[in-house]
Amino acid sequence: MSQPLLTAAEVQSLAHLARLELSDHELAVLTRQLEAIVEYVALLQEVPTEGVEPLAHALPVHNVFREDEPAPSLSPQDALAATADRRITSRGEYFYAVPAVLE
Repeated sequence: MSQPLLTAAEVQSLAHLARLELSDHELAVLTRQLEAIVEYVALLQEVPTEGVEPLAHALPVHNVFREDEPAPSLSPQDALAATADRRITSRGEYFYAVPAVLE
């Protein structure tokens, strides 16, 4: 039997770096799955690519976005109408009120 490309210890180390806790069963399954992925990548590296131009996309890419044209938008009052807590400043400006996230 050939030496494995990936050991359970290496997968456990990767899991630790990713802050994942794996059971013994999960570790065994993941080791087999990751080894299959590594084997597939190694197989892809054997494909002859000399003279093949690198591509950013496999298919031609075209812009599917519409033209950026000015259009009427909601007033601040209308935009904030459905909020749970909206407030107005002393200068008459509306804003969203949200819970504090910093102390």
